[in-house]
Amino acid sequence: MSIIAFDLGASSGRALAGDLKGNRIQIKEIHRFSNGPIQRGGHLYWDIDHLFAQIKQGLAKAKSMGKEPDSLGIDSWAVDYGLIAQGRLLQAPYHYRDHRTDGVMDRVGEKIGRSEIFSRTGIQFLPFNTIYQLAAMGEQEPEVLIKAERFLMIPELLRYWLTGEMISEFTNATTTQLVHEATRTWDVELISRLGLKRSLFGSLVQPGTPAGRLLSSVSAELGLGTIPVMAVGEHDTASAVASVPAMESSFAYLSCGTWSLLGTEVDQPVTGRKALDLNFTNEGGVGGKYRLLKNIMGLWILQELKREWDRKGQIYSFEEWVALSRQAPAFASWINPDDPAFLPAGDMSVRIREFCLKTKQQAPEQPGEFARCILESLALQYRHVLEQTELLSERSFPGLYMVGGGIRNELLCQWTANAIGRPVWAGPIEGSAIGNLAVQWIGTGEIRDLEEARTIIRNSFAVREYEPAQGPQWQEAYDRFCGLGGM
Repeated sequence: MSIIAFDLGASSGRALAGDLKGNRIQIKEIHRFSNGPIQRGGHLYWDIDHLFAQIKQGLAKAKSMGKEPDSLGIDSWAVDYGLIAQGRLLQAPYHYRDHRTDGVMDRVGEKIGRSEIFSRTGIQFLPFNTIYQLAAMGEQEPEVLIKAERFLMIPELLRYWLTGEMISEFTNATTTQLVHEATRTWDVELISRLGLKRSLFGSLVQPGTPAGRLLSSVSAELGLGTIPVMAVGEHDTASAVASVPAMESSFAYLSCGTWSLLGTEVDQPVTGRKALDLNFTNEGGVGGKYRLLKNIMGLWILQELKREWDRKGQIYSFEEWVALSRQAPAFASWINPDDPAFLPAGDMSVRIREFCLKTKQQAPEQPGEFARCILESLALQYRHVLEQTELLSERSFPGLYMVGGGIRNELLCQWTANAIGRPVWAGPIEGSAIGNLAVQWIGTGEIRDLEEARTIIRNSFAVREYEPAQGPQWQEAYDRFCGLGGM
């Protein structure tokens, strides 16, 4: 049974064809394309038309390769959305790094109360959460919200254009900070207190639910049949966690890419005071689970540093950045990756130096020193968040499963093992796309449940083990790292 997963990341997208043969999955990349923000009028937007065109191109390529799919699913990053009126998109979706939400989270917190928002939703406070994007729109563009008839997140919007069906999916909806953790549906009271229309938000479906078929117009354009479209774990991290090849029911994971998301699966949200103080989140997962985790800034910092040096004419590949970091002095300086200073695009090297000088450290100068500062800081922050996860879940974990494109960085995987003092099990790389495929097969009954899916994934893809090394040096480094300001 051949199916297709479209996995849209903040910097690139891909289409993977998957075939389930016995207890093994075979995948083939059909299409890969770039993604990124466009700047217009001082604001950042997503080029949603480009993404839709790339999805259609991926389907056309699949047909040309003889892989017309039996179904397809789409996952993407969280929080961003489009607004529909009279069947049309009112404006291009804003990019979550757009500055229009500056200060909005604090104002909403003062109006409703952070503790109440957290107790209702269980979601981490991040300035770009959908709740604050919509509040910002209410302040700055109220006429758009008045005109809007439906709210659709990015995969839902693309599905709508493919199928004509407006269907909202649970895992991605939870990231809005507008879903009640107990009822598992939209928090009508919270929506009302924000001055939003309840009618904007459609009923939620679980991953693995049929979500329509290709419109006849799309089928005719591409020369395809009316292929079924499935709602999968449409937050890419939900799909990534579904792909974790864990042999045990209780495990810690790290989905590693532009963002790093580290946590564990739980049956019920953890919404006590400690979780609020540690700013953890309880996002919806596949199979009725919740993902107790923390968002960490991730490889975005290195990606943005690379773009900065590229603009200066000092162009290195990511592999060269990693090699340069390996050659730089160890444990010279660190940053708190989750400091808000590192969220916006722009001159990352300036902000790294400012943080180091503010915390009385030697500031990096050379490319390798910057890269080493970032990668060591991420590895040490992973340990910090892993220990917080153990505290909140009241569990201990023998090691850490890592999935996603970031595990191509073997040095980061090894340094993570060194930092946590436990093994790291890395793989699969295309975690979100593979989890997307698995949920489609669960939805069609080809795979029984999530446990069977993980067994099949473990049988299908290589997992590399990294054993910890240099224990005393990394323990001393961690002790010093925890003493940085803001940790």
